[in-house]
Amino acid sequence: MRKKREYHAMAEINVTNLVDVVLVLLIIFMISAPLLQSGIEVNLPKTKTAAMDQEAEGVVLTIDRKGGIFINDVWTRPSNFESNLDKELKKSGHRAVYLRADSAVPYGTVVDVIGRMKTMGIEELGLITNKESGQKSNNK
Repeated sequence: MRKKREYHAMAEINVTNLVDVVLVLLIIFMISAPLLQSGIEVNLPKTKTAAMDQEAEGVVLTIDRKGGIFINDVWTRPSNFESNLDKELKKSGHRAVYLRADSAVPYGTVVDVIGRMKTMGIEELGLITNKESGQKSNNK
């Protein structure tokens, strides 16, 4: 005669595998999170005014140290600037543009870009800067 197997309910849950998976995911997110930020290195000018609200919606226009123009971190030719910016504005559904320009970029380049945006009819223009630290220098 064969003995019938009896199955008993397990009162314990083994969470070791779950903890392993969660820790691996945590490490992956910790490594990849800094990469999700803007990939264009820009040394923003410093001002005493309050920093802009980072939750604002619109298109981010970046001018790097070499004068390269990026629309939402995608490089664009100066000759195609207006058409590419217009496409991005239509895609985003917003008419606001936020300008990030390196502090080493010549003033004329920034004014030229702003003028081209004004001719396109863009009225909502924000300038992104870094907040100046509260330390005063002792220049004598």
